[in-house]
Amino acid sequence: MSDPDFLESGRRLFAGPCDFIWGASKIDGLPPASLPEIAIAGRSNVGKSSLINALTGRKTLARMSRTPGRTQELNFFELNGELRLVDMPGWGYAAVGKEKVANWTELLKGYVRGRPVLLRVLVLVDGRHGLKPVDIEMLDLLDKSAMSYEIVLTKKDEVKGAAIEARLAETRAALAARPAAYPEILFTSSHTGEGVPELRASIARLIAERQT
Repeated sequence: MSDPDFLESGRRLFAGPCDFIWGASKIDGLPPASLPEIAIAGRSNVGKSSLINALTGRKTLARMSRTPGRTQELNFFELNGELRLVDMPGWGYAAVGKEKVANWTELLKGYVRGRPVLLRVLVLVDGRHGLKPVDIEMLDLLDKSAMSYEIVLTKKDEVKGAAIEARLAETRAALAARPAAYPEILFTSSHTGEGVPELRASIARLIAERQT
């Protein structure tokens, strides 16, 4: 299937019904592992909810909040009866209690290490600042878990000129020796929609590969 085909299949996939179906705060509370899953991860206020809403063409599917740490569960959204998007708790926000952070960390570890239908984790990174130590901690966890992940830079509309290519280049360099990292890096803007069709296409490609 060519790239234009993936763009179209991605558009059709995300144009279909998409509904919240499940929230899990503990690893033994996950829904049955049936449809393939794509998880969306990132530190607090990186723009996860905005990107989920942009992908699905909805304004309030994933609630947005100016309060970091709002997402406290693994939230599952079923897409067109073909795929589940999983909104993971944000991390790296110091004002959240240590016990809560520890619980979230165990939930994330258990999910990425033991979920057979999880195809890939999309790790969102604030494109204005690039990879931070808290992001590197997540990449280390995914590498150790042998869980495929793809970096998605966010907030491209707030990054100007040559800084865009510089951010992409430094991110590629940081991933070069990481065994579980998918080589393609997308730079997106939930505000303008830039990069969103390509991200849909990347997800559609993953589903097609799984079916072959």
